[in-house]
Amino acid sequence: MEIRLMEAKDWMLLKKIRLAALLDTPTAFGVSYQTVANYSDEQWKERASSATGPEFWLAIKEDKPVGMIGGGVSQANRYNLIGMWVEPEARGSGVATRLVEAVKARATARGHDRVFLDVSPDNARASNFYLNQGFSFIDEWEPLASHPHITVQTMLWTIRN
Repeated sequence: MEIRLMEAKDWMLLKKIRLAALLDTPTAFGVSYQTVANYSDEQWKERASSATGPEFWLAIKEDKPVGMIGGGVSQANRYNLIGMWVEPEARGSGVATRLVEAVKARATARGHDRVFLDVSPDNARASNFYLNQGFSFIDEWEPLASHPHITVQTMLWTIRN
């Protein structure tokens, strides 16, 4: 299995896995399936190239995407982990850990000593996974943009020197 940073040429892979993620777990992301399904090819190419926003990594197994993750700096100058998803058949195989490690490595390479993410505490599988990756909950809460009735809590990972 390969973890690779996406380029514009990977836009169709990003589209495929992003739509699969939104169909599988629609309430885990800050954007709706319908919004993403309406992206133009140019919007997909732009997202894949990370020219104007977060970077995305793909987990590729046998030429097929089996997982994805994004990372980027927010307006508050926080390095955020976003858009994490692994297809059901690949869960528990180490794919998710390798994706998170890619984001942590990029954050530290860019001079950040912390990585933030938002997760619903009710999503026990995701919450426990992130706890096992060294993240901890902090006292920040907000409604999920795509599903405002769901409240997400911020988690934080700090590099240990």
